[in-house]
Amino acid sequence: MNVPIQLTVNQGTIEIEVDARASLLDLLREQLGLTGTKKGCDHGQCGACTVHVDGKPRLACLQIAAQLNGASVLTIEGLASPDGQLHPLQNAFITNDALQCGFCTPGQIMSGLALLNDHPEATPAEMREFMSGNLCRCGAHENIIKALKACSDARI
Repeated sequence: MNVPIQLTVNQGTIEIEVDARASLLDLLREQLGLTGTKKGCDHGQCGACTVHVDGKPRLACLQIAAQLNGASVLTIEGLASPDGQLHPLQNAFITNDALQCGFCTPGQIMSGLALLNDHPEATPAEMREFMSGNLCRCGAHENIIKALKACSDARI
């Protein structure tokens, strides 16, 4: 059964019909073509699908899309400015070599942004704790903390 919903995705309002059982992740990737949000474990254990819903981090694989009528969703594609300028946290990931294969990077950035928005003066230990739900199989965790710390120090 399909359900009509209206939501804002990356500052654009859309009206769409979604399968009542579909996850936000499936809506983003399969119906909207926003493939930056990754399908990792599809069980809420890896953090690769992290997006922001109404300003808070959410695991898109666990969120039922039909429940989001009227919500605002921000994905990794919505971070860059309209002219293509990367968000400071995206630049910090590049500068601090905080990615290797890049598969987990969108979820890492979205979680890191939530951390910096809510706790801009977090210590590296607090950053590690907050980011513990985002897994990186390549082992870039230390450089991810460096990128977050660079943005925290710059008050970005």
